[in-house]
Amino acid sequence: MTSARVWSVTSTTSGEDDARTIARAVVAERLAAGAEITGPATSVFWHLGEVGEGKEWRVTMRTTAAVRDRLAARIAQLHPWTGPEITATPIEWCPDAYAEWVERSTGPQ
Repeated sequence: MTSARVWSVTSTTSGEDDARTIARAVVAERLAAGAEITGPATSVFWHLGEVGEGKEWRVTMRTTAAVRDRLAARIAQLHPWTGPEITATPIEWCPDAYAEWVERSTGPQ
């Protein structure tokens, strides 16, 4: 298991408005210290037995290991898709000041 203090959690949506809704909610609820929205990007995927293609917006959020699972659960609640992509990657290194900001931003209120 990693000892990473900061995690990057990512999800995608089919529209910018959905991406903003997720980003604003999880930051306001202190589940993420910040969120970046990028897109649109063209995505090619396998879905319902065939190849699909569409535009997606990516939401990348920074959080801590202590909050990561609650963040993922909240993204799933807010997301318009059933079973959306939600992935997390540990940030193996970042400056201590940045990690401290993420911890303060997602800590008890």
